Amino acid sequence: MKKVLLTLVAIFALSTMASAQIKDLGIRVGYGGEVSAMWGVGGNRLETDLGWNSKYLGLSIVYQWNWDLGSNFSWYAGVGGRLAVWDNSFALGVAGQIGLEYNFSIPLQLTLDWRPTFWIIPGTAFGPSDICLGIRYRF
Repeated sequence: MKKVLLTLVAIFALSTMASAQIKDLGIRVGYGGEVSAMWGVGGNRLETDLGWNSKYLGLSIVYQWNWDLGSNFSWYAGVGGRLAVWDNSFALGVAGQIGLEYNFSIPLQLTLDWRPTFWIIPGTAFGPSDICLGIRYRF
């Protein structure tokens, strides 16, 4: 069952990214660090992050909706999945994300967001403490 679920998530993510265009590229920092890419998908977007810290290596893929607040500010919310490896074990979780972003007049974006995760493999656990500051170059 784990292999089937992982395969379906991978197929969905790859097929979505294949039809999308990269929109932003940068980093997110918080408890650890992440290389972050934002892909345009219709009027919405897909954020993919490869992260690490001293204890884990992980991949997050979150589909997001974005709402303009005016004055270069917007907020966003999304849902997606997370894969992680730590202590020689594999983990899979469902993530939510909510954040605020500021787009400078130059091609630079600053974000602050929260991405809680409900881990379902290898056991259920809630990870509420994933707050990050991001900086991205906009294409």
